[in-house]
Amino acid sequence: MRHTDKSCVALAVTSALCLPLLAPAATPLQTPMRPALLLAQEVALDEIDVTGYFVSEKYDGIRTYWTGHELLTRSGRRIHAPDWFVRGWPTQPLDGELWIGRQRFEELAATVRDTVPDESAWRAVRFMAFDLPSHAAPFSERLQMLANLLAAARAPTLELVPQWRAADREALRRDLDRIVAAGGEGLVLHRADSWYVAGRSYDLIKLKPYRDAEAQVIAHHRGTGKYADVLGALEVRTPEGKVFRIGTGFTDAERMHPPAIGTWITYRYHGLTANGIPRFASFMRVRGNRADDDDESHSEQDE
Repeated sequence: MRHTDKSCVALAVTSALCLPLLAPAATPLQTPMRPALLLAQEVALDEIDVTGYFVSEKYDGIRTYWTGHELLTRSGRRIHAPDWFVRGWPTQPLDGELWIGRQRFEELAATVRDTVPDESAWRAVRFMAFDLPSHAAPFSERLQMLANLLAAARAPTLELVPQWRAADREALRRDLDRIVAAGGEGLVLHRADSWYVAGRSYDLIKLKPYRDAEAQVIAHHRGTGKYADVLGALEVRTPEGKVFRIGTGFTDAERMHPPAIGTWITYRYHGLTANGIPRFASFMRVRGNRADDDDESHSEQDE
C-alpha cells in the first residue's frame, strides 16, 4: 500500500512538489524608518507671544531629512536625488525642506517622486535647511552652528532658511501679510531657547491666514451658467466622515478635467460650522495617494 506524506496533502491540489514542513520563512518587506522630527502646532496670530521666537517663511515644499548620506521623506522613504545634488554636503543630519519656489509645489512633487531622477528638473530644486536635529543645544545656538556649517560646505544646492525676529504682534502681522501677498503660504515661528525634541510642540508654530486639510473626492457635480458643461463642484469626504462640496479655487483646465473620484485633494478653509463642516472651502491641489501625505508636507516645517 502506498503511503502519502501528510505534509503534502494540502498542496496536492495545486502542486506536485512536496515542500518541507519547516520551510524558511519569507523575508518580510522592510518598512521605512521614520525620522524623529520636530513638528509644528498651528495657532491663531492673536494667541502668539512673539517674544522669544525666530520667524521664517513657511515654504510650500516637501519636508526632508538629510541623514548625512541620504535624503529621506518624513515617512522614511528614500528620495532619489542625483549624486551631484548632495555632493559636498555635511555629514551631520539636517532638517529642512526641498523647495523650488512659491506656488510650484506640483512641479516639485513630480520631481521628487521619480525613482530615476530627472537631472534637468533637479537643477531647480534647493534644500532649505532650518535645523540641526542632532546638535544638543537651544535653537538659537543650533541656528548659528547651521549657518557656519553651510557656509563651510559651500554647496550650491544647500541654503539656510532666513530667520528674523518680530518686535511685536503687529510687526508679525505685517510680516505675514507681506509673505502672503508675494505668493507665500505663511510663517513659521521657532522658540529660540527650545531644544530639538521629536513630536508636535508649541516650540514650533505655523501661522497662516487660512487653514488647510485633506479630503477624498466622492462625486462630481456639473456647474451652471458659464460652467454648465464643466465641473461646478466636487463632493468630498474628510477622514472624519464629513461630506460637503467645494466649488471654488479651480482653474478652467481643472474644471474641464477634474480630480478623479477616489483622489485625495488639499483644500483651504476658514474655521468650521457648528456641524463641523469647513467654512468657505476652496480647492488647492491634488494630493495623489494619501499614503504620500506625510511626505508632501506641503511642507512645512510642520507636516
